[in-house]
Amino acid sequence: MNDLIFKIAPKALWREAEAAGVFTGAPVDHADGFIHFSTAEQVVETAEKHFSGQEDLLLVAIRADELGRQLKWEASRGGALFPHLYGELPLGAVAWSEEFPLGADGRHRLPARMTKKAG
Repeated sequence: MNDLIFKIAPKALWREAEAAGVFTGAPVDHADGFIHFSTAEQVVETAEKHFSGQEDLLLVAIRADELGRQLKWEASRGGALFPHLYGELPLGAVAWSEEFPLGADGRHRLPARMTKKAG
């Protein structure tokens, strides 16, 4: 899963992208000039910081190696490197998308495929 990066997206916005065949970003992405992503290790913190309490979200996994030179790894929170895409996200680079629901404690629940331990 190391080659996957993740986008948290409102379902309605993602469904529009699916219909269009490309994802151009959320309003925050448009404002910043790039599409924000997180690594598997960063996605929970991203959800807590930017999507706290929000429902009707999807977690979208993208194959980073298919994004080419438009994908940049840039320092953000505390100097951590985050993936940023300077361009549109072609939906052919999407590995999967799943519901990103809130649990009883109000925190988002990662899909089972991300919480299984190699054994």
